Amino acid sequence: MRITDRPAKALLWVASSKRDYKAFPPAVQERYGFELYLAQLGSYPPSAKPMKGFGGGIFELADEFDGNAYRAIYAVRFEKAVYVLHAFKKKSKRGIKTPKTDIDLIQRRLKDAGADYETRFPPERKP
Repeated sequence: MRITDRPAKALLWVASSKRDYKAFPPAVQERYGFELYLAQLGSYPPSAKPMKGFGGGIFELADEFDGNAYRAIYAVRFEKAVYVLHAFKKKSKRGIKTPKTDIDLIQRRLKDAGADYETRFPPERKP
């Protein structure tokens, strides 16, 4: 099976993640757009790294552009959708660790994504 033969999952954005993503430089948006599309197809994007502490299925895209660091966090743990949980320009210049405020935000948005998924894609009832 070729990658393009797979049905793509829906790409859904939580809270301000799409607006924040649209503030990224066009080159970063283009790269992340392709990598999110790969995630929709069930592939592993080249710059994706698993996020620790979330129980699996949460990944981070990381890019450096024009001296700035950009991050997009997304969830693939849902069967029919990929949720973009957070998109931000990393401000800390020391260390690679994601700031606690961002981790807390990702955690809240992951819960919101779970609630949205259950509403948007209810389990099919068997006759």
